[in-house]
Amino acid sequence: MYNPKSLKAEEFICHDEVTESLKYAEEHKNNPELIDKVLEKAKLRKGLSHREALLLLDCELEDKNKEIYALAEQIKKDFYGNRIVLFAPLYLSNYCVNGCVYCPYHAKNKHITRKKMTQDEIRREVIALQDMGHKRLALEAGEDPVNNPIEYILESIKTIYSIKHKNGAIRRVNVNIAATTVENYRRLKDAGIGTYILFQETYNKESYEKLHPTGPKHNYAYHTEAMDRAMEGGIDDVGLGVLFGLESYRYEFAGLLMHAEHLEAVHGVGPHTISVPRIRAADDIDPSAFENGINDDIFAKIVACIRIAVPYTGMIVSTRESQKSRERVLHLGISQISGGSKTSVGGYAEPEAEAENSAQFDLSDQRTLDEIIYWLMDMGYIPSFCTACYREGRTGDRFMALCKSKQIQNCCHPNALLTLKEYLEDYASPRTKALGDAMIKKELYNIPKEKVREIVEKNLEEIRHGLRDFRF
Repeated sequence: MYNPKSLKAEEFICHDEVTESLKYAEEHKNNPELIDKVLEKAKLRKGLSHREALLLLDCELEDKNKEIYALAEQIKKDFYGNRIVLFAPLYLSNYCVNGCVYCPYHAKNKHITRKKMTQDEIRREVIALQDMGHKRLALEAGEDPVNNPIEYILESIKTIYSIKHKNGAIRRVNVNIAATTVENYRRLKDAGIGTYILFQETYNKESYEKLHPTGPKHNYAYHTEAMDRAMEGGIDDVGLGVLFGLESYRYEFAGLLMHAEHLEAVHGVGPHTISVPRIRAADDIDPSAFENGINDDIFAKIVACIRIAVPYTGMIVSTRESQKSRERVLHLGISQISGGSKTSVGGYAEPEAEAENSAQFDLSDQRTLDEIIYWLMDMGYIPSFCTACYREGRTGDRFMALCKSKQIQNCCHPNALLTLKEYLEDYASPRTKALGDAMIKKELYNIPKEKVREIVEKNLEEIRHGLRDFRF
């Protein structure tokens, strides 16, 4: 029986509820009166249920689809403005004991190069990332209790936060590691992580168990209930995601939103972020072997409908997607992207040797961070390296309260400009700096003078001492 308040995975991601919702959406997808009713509710900016959102996803009426895309674009502007947050993944180790059939890290893969970085190697990688201009990292590691125990992850986080190189510093480390215990989530919280990220891969239990035939990840309930344990362990912000292409995209869409509803119902706060990766080629992985792949049109519709359904949640698209694909979905709902990424273990300080291959997947967007920054500004977006919310305690329900009231822009917009200026002064190419300085000047005209004065006064000591760690 479907129960969003239950702590049991098979009750808050209820298979019968998903199938009934899919049937409902299929039957009513061309009902203009019903779709209008859902759109009117969506315009209140308070979100939609998974069933209502599915109806919009399935809608085939051209005029209504235009309304859906227009509404998604407006909601994105209302909650996130023209800011795009930048981050980079840092893969610590690709040792893994699981048998996931879509990932080259699976235990049976004997020809992929296995690597685990030492703390000195992590230090070199972090300095390289700092020299690019990055301030926010997403730590990645395979699940291996011998090679990648929680103590190794915690030591790596401590190393990363300790490195101050020139004007560089990593101000926030988000963590994407396997489901673990409440106690370990407490330890991650104490280490100062930002968001805990864990992709479900697929919400269909039967498919999940087939796709994860061996290893601890085979346990559907333990994996799916991980976010509840993370929140019990004190982690305020969690990030959801599925790997589109493994199962029917409609099923995954419903499951993803049901998971968000569950977190809201039980913990009073939904996911901080939702990621929408699509399966990509990798060492011994052929995407064409998976029959549920989705095209760019469906991908764009998914992004738009998620944005309407959970207007307050950040949305992430990585370098799995091409420049063209990312450009299409940015205005429909995406608020965070990676840039200048490597999915190998190491590779930032110096390229991986040709004979080696430790990457989790092939990149579709291989541009440098500076090229990404220029591209974003050229389209009218403000690239942001801001991490002030984490450091000022604006997390969990405190962040969501500001976001839902649309007040978060009063903090995020000026901070985005400050961190962009920091990037331009320290790392940008002359071409990027010229465009960025012009953008900042233009944006400042839209901020009331008293707000600019407040920002300057609050950060006066940092400015006087040449520090670059603004928090507004």
